[in-house]
Amino acid sequence: MAKQTKKSSSSSSGMWGLNKISFWLIVAITVLYAVALILSACGVSSLAVSVLQSIAAAAMIIVVAILAWRYVRPKPAVWKVLYFICLLIVIAGIIVPMVIG
Repeated sequence: MAKQTKKSSSSSSGMWGLNKISFWLIVAITVLYAVALILSACGVSSLAVSVLQSIAAAAMIIVVAILAWRYVRPKPAVWKVLYFICLLIVIAGIIVPMVIG
């Protein structure tokens, strides 16, 4: 019987795989939200808190958008159009409240 010695490419290489990037992104976002929470509790401008939260949300959306594009890329054009429409609406949902608020 042949022994299977297949290693996970993310654990055997020193490269930044999607799993590692996702983990460190969650850590960074946790720090941003913690700082925003502390600033909010200290009575610092709500604009500063809103900006920190928007940066955290944007970072998460970037990773999700990359994964979604990997899914949509081989699909027909209608999927790509839907992807870009959704992405534009999400970006507007981040930017418009910052400008208005």
